[in-house]
Amino acid sequence: MPLTAEQAFLRYQQERPRIEQAVEETRAYLEHHAARRGVDCQVIARAKELTSFNAKAHSLRKNYDNPWKQITDKAGVRIIVPHSGLLDPALEVVKDHLEGAEVQDYRDDVGKEDLLRYPRLHVQAVMVGGVRDPDGVPYECEIQLRTEAVDLWSRMSHKYLYKPGAASPPADVSRSLYRLIALVELYDLEVERGVKAMAKHPELARSNQLLDVAEQAYRTFTDHPYSSDLSHDVIEVLSEAIDDTTNYSDQLDQFVSDFRELLERAYIEYGPTSALFLKHGRYLLASQPESLIVFERLNNVRSRIELQIAWKHSELPEDMLTDMAQIWGVSL
Repeated sequence: MPLTAEQAFLRYQQERPRIEQAVEETRAYLEHHAARRGVDCQVIARAKELTSFNAKAHSLRKNYDNPWKQITDKAGVRIIVPHSGLLDPALEVVKDHLEGAEVQDYRDDVGKEDLLRYPRLHVQAVMVGGVRDPDGVPYECEIQLRTEAVDLWSRMSHKYLYKPGAASPPADVSRSLYRLIALVELYDLEVERGVKAMAKHPELARSNQLLDVAEQAYRTFTDHPYSSDLSHDVIEVLSEAIDDTTNYSDQLDQFVSDFRELLERAYIEYGPTSALFLKHGRYLLASQPESLIVFERLNNVRSRIELQIAWKHSELPEDMLTDMAQIWGVSL
């Protein structure tokens, strides 16, 4: 039997903690698989606020017959990528790892090329963990996939275009906000073009590729922030200790797969949230994504020697490397 708006709200009030936990697990699950797939993105999740659900359930404009079932965004996930070239790879992560994925893709609608509009790319999918509502129906979430530029535009314009209350915004205001979409499209295209252009410069590509590979794997262990300046200094040294950076991604992936449990323990004991680091500030490199490459190089005698030679000819502190060797249980 359909629930009234009041009944739907009371049920949501009771169920929200379970929904909140399920969407957080879904966020972490997608973030993990995106990192393993090498998709650079930020994943954000939330359960709908009680006031928002209540207002939507009672909305005269929506006029729901069964608000409990018809409000499908009880939980929401947002996947934000640096540029439009990463939207499809991010979408594939969602489709490959969540059940019941229904895609709403209006980016390239034929016949609407003359319109300035929000490039909607949404997916409705079942959340992980098998959580079900009191009727036995699996809980779903609405997943929005956006570029950083589109996300900025959407957040800025949302309260003016979609949350105006009883009154609509003036036509000139709406038109101005939609005109910005043209700039968003240009921005995304230029970022994507810049990324592709940089990849054609061997020296730039070499260091950036190594850092990207390291960060993607590192994010499967922790999402703690790190120093990008230190990363670039260390990556320059590490690139001198790796013969073939082009195919290094597979090599590092295999290393992480083979030694995942050992790496997890290393980051728990010495990483950015460990008692040792928080108390003494030591083992700084274990709080950086390039630490995975250091561990991989230390694991083999030949690559360990190459790493030592490259490190010796750099300006990096020697104890930074010896600390990492201590963590990995090898001597230099």
